[in-house]
Amino acid sequence: MTKISVLTTVFNGGKYLAEAIESVLNQTWVNFEFIIIDDASTDNSVEIIKSYNDSRIRFFKNEKNIGQTASLNKGLKLAKSDYIARLDQDDVCLPVRLEEQYKYLENNQEVTII
Repeated sequence: MTKISVLTTVFNGGKYLAEAIESVLNQTWVNFEFIIIDDASTDNSVEIIKSYNDSRIRFFKNEKNIGQTASLNKGLKLAKSDYIARLDQDDVCLPVRLEEQYKYLENNQEVTII
């Protein structure tokens, strides 16, 4: 199975963050790394992220707020796969998202983004 990097940045996202994280961890496609970059949140976001004990999560915390774009670029450099799935801190993935997107990209080589 090919690994997928799921990338999300977080800034004071505590209200919806647990639901977003769980929607990724409960995917039917299990071979992924989940890169979460906290952009110097001042709410309980870090505590929520650290409450998950899953080896697929790679957590990074910015010492100061650098913004979403710079945080995403940091995450892209950290990714260890050819496929990147983006997720906002308040998004929820359907359980088959990664599997369906991977299969579509593999079967439609002319497509580079979905």
